[in-house]
Amino acid sequence: MLEAPQYVDIAVKQAVHRVQAPSMPFAWSLNPYRGCSHGCAFCYARSTHSFLGFAADDTFRKHVMVKAAIPEALERQLETKLRACGGNLERLSTSFGTLAIGTATDPYQSIEAKREITRSCLEVLAKYQIRTTITTRSPLILRDVDILKRMRLESVQLSIHTLDGDIWRAFEPATPAPKTRLATVRKLAEHKLPVGVFLAPILPYISDDEAQMHSVIEEAVAHGAHFVMPSILRLAPEVKPWFFDVLRHTYPHLLEQYEKLYEPFAEWPI
Repeated sequence: MLEAPQYVDIAVKQAVHRVQAPSMPFAWSLNPYRGCSHGCAFCYARSTHSFLGFAADDTFRKHVMVKAAIPEALERQLETKLRACGGNLERLSTSFGTLAIGTATDPYQSIEAKREITRSCLEVLAKYQIRTTITTRSPLILRDVDILKRMRLESVQLSIHTLDGDIWRAFEPATPAPKTRLATVRKLAEHKLPVGVFLAPILPYISDDEAQMHSVIEEAVAHGAHFVMPSILRLAPEVKPWFFDVLRHTYPHLLEQYEKLYEPFAEWPI
């Protein structure tokens, strides 16, 4: 039984942050939460907790920070930019570029059902007609279809890296089942929304064989996905110890292969 997460409200000065990496297909990012109750073992965003003095272990899942005032901060930022564009929404949308939601934590993790912070942010983005892309693992996004239809929505990505129940339970202990996510893809597609599947992360020696990847792609197509985007596992130095510990308990015979694929890591004190 997983320990229930603790939620703490934190203050925010800015809602959106510019993305500097030229390889990213979006200009800004927004994350209503810091930490994620989904607790995926491979999540690269675990390393962001280290910036706050936390370890990149299960603290990322158990200690979630809620940016309660982020919708108001978003409104202030966009209103300032709108004034700079002479009040022209089309000019604002063009100059602002694409905003990505869910780059570091799932915007529809369980606390969102109660707090509705992501929903409030979507209302603001719809008002200012900001081009937006959303990544999630949760069917809770269906709650917000009414707003999504009013937005300048570029895409919604449901992250599904495997259909294998054992792999899913080993690495994503608190996420909705892959079949639930596929059903969410179907429902979003039925609403004529631009939905696809983020086939990520592909786990070497675990979910990277041709049959497994084809099964995800075929099911994505069958459920109405407009696209599939693959991405291989990457491990930040702070995340490697936690991921390798999960690997040690679930796929110990693969440790040697993973040690060859990824640079040596420091042992994590369990």
